[in-house]
Amino acid sequence: MEITRTTLGIAVGIAGTLFLGYCVYFDQQRRKDPLFKKKLRERRQNVQKNTTRSRSLGGPLPDMSDHEAMQRFFLQQIQLGEELLAAGDLEAGVEHLGQAVAVCGQTQQLLSVLQQTMPAPIFHLLLKKLPEVSERLRASMKASGNQSLQEEDVE
Repeated sequence: MEITRTTLGIAVGIAGTLFLGYCVYFDQQRRKDPLFKKKLRERRQNVQKNTTRSRSLGGPLPDMSDHEAMQRFFLQQIQLGEELLAAGDLEAGVEHLGQAVAVCGQTQQLLSVLQQTMPAPIFHLLLKKLPEVSERLRASMKASGNQSLQEEDVE
């Protein structure tokens, strides 16, 4: 029995149709599940929390003695802060701008520029958040400093 091109085409078409029907059937079964929307909502919230946390941390702190690394960190925080403020995430945007102010060598000049360019309520939120952000940065720098000392002690 020889399989012709037409027979092969029909067989592939039927197999594709069966597979597509299989996918549609199980997708409908999944969507009918009463917990589907709840699980989907929870999954999306978890993803959003994780991205917000990772953005709010701003990545690892640079070495304070490395001027170029500090400058890159400062520029990164300014950029992320501006992007988040433009996207409407005020809390995270102010957090990043606070980190930039905390590591800036010319804090007063940066604050005066920010005061002139930002709306007053957001600037006041930044001023309120600045001590908290500075303290958190100091604590993380102390922790990373202690960690590097411990690593050096091991050698």
